[in-house]
Amino acid sequence: MQQSFGSIVNLLESYRGRDKVVRTLCYGSQLVGGVLSQKTAGLSEVGKSLLLFSAQLSHCRTILRLFDDLSMVAYSRSYGLGNREEDSIVRCISVLTNVADQLYYPCEHIAWAADAELIKVKSDKWWTLSTLLWTSSLLLGALRSIRVILLLKRKLRKSQRTRQENGSDGLAIQTECHQQIKMEILGIISCLADLSNAIHWMPPGILWAGRFPNWLVGLMGTVSSFVGLYRMGSSDSEHEANA
Repeated sequence: MQQSFGSIVNLLESYRGRDKVVRTLCYGSQLVGGVLSQKTAGLSEVGKSLLLFSAQLSHCRTILRLFDDLSMVAYSRSYGLGNREEDSIVRCISVLTNVADQLYYPCEHIAWAADAELIKVKSDKWWTLSTLLWTSSLLLGALRSIRVILLLKRKLRKSQRTRQENGSDGLAIQTECHQQIKMEILGIISCLADLSNAIHWMPPGILWAGRFPNWLVGLMGTVSSFVGLYRMGSSDSEHEANA
C-alpha cells in the first residue's frame, strides 16, 4: 500500500506524469459525464458537473502547454536529422513528426490567446491548423510504429535463423524484440484513438467531424491515456532495472 502511494506521489511530482494523470482524469470525466447525460436526456447534474470538470482540466493542459515549446526545441535539436537511426524511413518519419509537433505549439498558443482576447485575431483557423498538425503527427506516429514493428520482425527472423544455424542463444534478443513490438502496437492503438478524436474536432464535412457524442470522445481519450500511462510505467521500470 505504501509503495503504491509512493509511486503515485512520484508520478504526480514529474511534469510528464502529472500531465498523464490530468489527461486521464479529463477524458475519464468526459466519458462518465457523457454516459450519465445521455442516459438522463441531459438532465443529470452529476453528468453536467463531470463534463464541466473535464473542460476545466482540458483548459488547464492547454495553458501548461504554453511552456512546452523549449522542451520540444531541445528534443528536436538532440534528434536532429536522426543520423543515429539505422533505417532511413524511420528517420524521415521521425523528422517530419518533430516538425509537426514543433509547429503545433505556437498555433495552439495563438488560438488560446485569441480566445482569451489577448490578441485580436479569429481563433477558428488557428485551432483548425493546430488540429491538422496534431492529426499529421498522429498519422506519422502510427506509420513509424508500423515500420518499427516490421523491422523488429525482420530482426526476430534473423535471430531465429542464426540460433538454428550456429546454436547460439538468442533468447534475450527475442524477448527484447517481443517487448518492443508490444510497446509499438500499444503506440498504434493510442495514436488511432487520438486520431479519431482529432478528426472529430476538424471542421464539419471532414469524415465524422463533429459527430462524436461526449462519451465516445471520452472513451477514445481514456483508452489513449491509459496506454500512455502503461507505456510510461513500463519505460520507467526498464530504466530502473538497467540502472
